[in-house]
Amino acid sequence: VGRFQCFHKGHSGIMRRASELCEELAVFIGSSQEQGSFKNPFSYDTRKRMIKDVMGDAVSVYPLPDIGAGNCERWGEYVLQNVKERCGRYPDVLISGREDRRLSWLSDKRKESIAELYLPKEPDISASDMRRFMIEDDRASWELCSDEVLKDRYGELRAVLLAAKDNLMSASI
Repeated sequence: VGRFQCFHKGHSGIMRRASELCEELAVFIGSSQEQGSFKNPFSYDTRKRMIKDVMGDAVSVYPLPDIGAGNCERWGEYVLQNVKERCGRYPDVLISGREDRRLSWLSDKRKESIAELYLPKEPDISASDMRRFMIEDDRASWELCSDEVLKDRYGELRAVLLAAKDNLMSASI
């Protein structure tokens, strides 16, 4: 699960390593209903296309709208129910970059049946950094952290971000 606002090499690196370990890799785009704000400039379709352009058939991509629960067990159950609905079963393992806020997603009972694997983001970059590079028109830094296949989309992505940069409102519940 990630917002992928903007997809970068840290994301794709984790996904590539995960695809080597997993028979099936499902990626859920969080805040999928969000677009047009500084924090969430890109639509679900744009984010899905970035992921699929880089990862191809190695991943299945699904929307995951916010429910207003925050990073808690209720959110974790919501994520797991979405996995079950889309994939036909609960996951065997959740693979992600280690983020402290993710540690509260699973109840102790769920932790007994679902493994968690944390992989480092390489490079250690954030989508916030990527958006900052675009706002500052620092294309060189953005390209350094972007997958080759996305580099031709810089102008398009930057235009969407610039149109949204002053909108601090969110459609989240």
